Amino acid sequence: MIPLAVPPRLVDPTTAVRTSYLVGEQADCLLRGTPTEWLGPAADDFEAFVAERIGVRERWGVPSTVYWYVSGEYYLASLVIRHRLTSELERAGGHIGYHVVAPWRRHGHATRMLGEALTICRDQLELDRVLITCAVDNEASRKVILVNGGVPEGTADGEDRFWVSLS
Repeated sequence: MIPLAVPPRLVDPTTAVRTSYLVGEQADCLLRGTPTEWLGPAADDFEAFVAERIGVRERWGVPSTVYWYVSGEYYLASLVIRHRLTSELERAGGHIGYHVVAPWRRHGHATRMLGEALTICRDQLELDRVLITCAVDNEASRKVILVNGGVPEGTADGEDRFWVSLS
């Protein structure tokens, strides 16, 4: 593993991690067997790609903010905070979604990243509690949510549901 000279943190999407973002996301797509066509346009005009992701934007029918988890020149992960829930997001998706790209998994990054996101939800969005969901077979994500105070509420639509109190 590449040692990280700078502690990772959540930041607005940034062009400073262009190469590691594109390589990390391509590796993840190939591992999951998902399409990679979107990476070509992203690589062609990375500045515009990043600009579309900065700030509060309407996504999934609600105001949302995208963050990248970075350390210096390295992109490690993405995280989205949905500022409120719709009935659809209450079934699957919740307030927070995240993923760590393959080379950086199993090093505690998701746990720390989710902890930072919960602080943002409490301090900036003034939420009292947040819903986080994960696929029923995603044991790693379940552990991350539980370590961050997630209380299981059951399963719906193939997703395990957890509420985290922020008070």
